[in-house]
Amino acid sequence: MEWRDEGIILGLRKHGETSVIAEVMTRAHGRHMGIVRGGRSKRLQPVLQPGNTVDLVWRARLDEHLGQYQIELLDGRAGRLMQSAIGVHGVQAMAALLRLLPERDAHPRLHDAFAVILDSLDQPDEAGALYVRFELAVLEDLGFGLDLAACAATGVRTDLVYVSPKSGRAVSAAAGAPWAERMLPLPGFLVDRNCPCTDADTLAQAFRLSGYFLERHVFEPRGIEPPISRESFCVAALRAMPQVSPSDTVNEVISP
Repeated sequence: MEWRDEGIILGLRKHGETSVIAEVMTRAHGRHMGIVRGGRSKRLQPVLQPGNTVDLVWRARLDEHLGQYQIELLDGRAGRLMQSAIGVHGVQAMAALLRLLPERDAHPRLHDAFAVILDSLDQPDEAGALYVRFELAVLEDLGFGLDLAACAATGVRTDLVYVSPKSGRAVSAAAGAPWAERMLPLPGFLVDRNCPCTDADTLAQAFRLSGYFLERHVFEPRGIEPPISRESFCVAALRAMPQVSPSDTVNEVISP
């Protein structure tokens, strides 16, 4: 068995004295593992860093075997990611989300979004908003996507300011007013991609929204805790936003 693909390094673990098992998010073959012979060498260590995009050739006698990777570097962005807390925690948080997907299950849209966001983590005013959209995309691919296109009660497509915590559907201001205290706020930038996220309060609301549905549909049913890297990224992203009050926004993020 042999295939060639492009992928992004998610993580490594030692294998024997000189090799590693590389976990890679590939475009056509999903989250996939393979042995890299000599992966702990000085030549390959800089290549096998989380966040780097690599060209892969995977070989195995049978498809179900772990197999071996031959790897060449395409984009060594890991060095840039390590220069900021947003970069370090961002790649770890997204890798943790991708580990929620079945191994070897192709998700090309998530692969492409992962690459785009990694290239944007040095732009603090965009990183947090892109990351929230990534969380919502992961939820969708897991079968728990939110419906933010129209009001669940009236069908209108304007003035959508809430999300029902039960249905995961958008609700307009008028329809949701009687139950406003029970609703989750819906930040405008998640409805209209032309609407930027410009303040920390709005970003905190978005983190709380995606965090609520990740906890409800993914973490709690699987009996796992949210990754610490998510909290660390959220805090770093909020602190990088203009006019941030960290003591107020951190509590919103960690208490969905």
